Amino acid sequence: MTDTSGTRPAEGEVRTPRQSRLHRLMRYVPLLAPVLLWAVPCWVLLHAGQHWPLPVTLAGTALFALGLVGMPLAMVRGHGRRQQDRAAIVGDTLLGTSWVLFTWSVLLGVLLRLALAVADVGAGQDRARIVTWAVLGVTAVLLTWGYAEARRVPRVRRLDVGLPRLGAGLDGLRVVLVTDTHYGPLDRARWSARVCETVNSLEADLVCHTGDIADGTAERRRAQAAPLGTVRATHARVYVTGNHEYYSEAQGWVDLMDELGWQPLRNRHVLLERGGDTLVVAGVDDVTAESSGLAGHRAHLAGALTGADPALPVLLLAHQPAFVDRAAAAGVDLQLSGHTHGGQIWPFHHLVRLDQPALAGLSRHGARTLLYTSRGTGFWGPPFRVFAPSEITLLVLRSPQSATSP
Repeated sequence: MTDTSGTRPAEGEVRTPRQSRLHRLMRYVPLLAPVLLWAVPCWVLLHAGQHWPLPVTLAGTALFALGLVGMPLAMVRGHGRRQQDRAAIVGDTLLGTSWVLFTWSVLLGVLLRLALAVADVGAGQDRARIVTWAVLGVTAVLLTWGYAEARRVPRVRRLDVGLPRLGAGLDGLRVVLVTDTHYGPLDRARWSARVCETVNSLEADLVCHTGDIADGTAERRRAQAAPLGTVRATHARVYVTGNHEYYSEAQGWVDLMDELGWQPLRNRHVLLERGGDTLVVAGVDDVTAESSGLAGHRAHLAGALTGADPALPVLLLAHQPAFVDRAAAAGVDLQLSGHTHGGQIWPFHHLVRLDQPALAGLSRHGARTLLYTSRGTGFWGPPFRVFAPSEITLLVLRSPQSATSP
């Protein structure tokens, strides 16, 4: 591998755009969301015509009130200045539980109640109680299954990716992508080791980590991240920062990954050579880097490609799929990203789509650029994955002679 640097200083100040009314209203979402997440299920399950005995109604309402108060308090203690892992686990679990409960309270509270009415099943109270038990049953099943999905070693997703400019000598190049490991309050050191064993079984030429290694500082999560040092690749292991690194001392994570034998591609590239052909492997800091205030941290694609032969194919690591517009404008052949988690807990993917151009999988952008978006290897916050399984991705690059373009 040939190492080429290209970080450049900032090119002047960027004027902050005037905030729209929508953005100003978004400030109140953190205050309104917890109320909706707990109040809506409380109403659907206890007060929408069920006529439960008074002790049941009072106890249930008190339980929902406790969740409404306890969840934000635990989140603040867990993810705020105190960084208390036990509080974070409680807050994250309550957040995931309330989201699933809210979702199915809304869906079944409307659709099932309507279906029962159309089918003329039971009276009003009977239908309301059927809805309550259905919501509780579906929520219990999904949370149990979602927890198992979140904690398991991800399945390997394999696909061939045809790159028209890839030389024949690089045909069959095996690229393994892990991303969004999110080591955090739940100790997943053993899980991390098993993930790395799976990666090694794939006999990769290149292993990539596209950021969001952990929630917490490198010093605090070192034990969980340490197995990354055992990952093997024929040519290189490369890494770029994600937005969560900038919540917890990003430079510390860059230094630790370097210590573990990974090459941080901070607005620079390396050259992968095989069979007489060359692939440019470039990386950029996350797009949130510049606003972090850390000197020298920002997403700078031109710097990453400085000195690279424009005739060579380019594989770019960028944490967020949204960076693909810049990648396509620069003629990048393939961008690898994470960040979305595939939505993680259905139907959160609808909100992700408002922010990102792709949710998961392979997509085309512009005349040349392909984007692969991973659903992520770990999970963020709530220890659940519902209809959004995690993955370790094996991409086999194909030259024009053997590739079938998507």
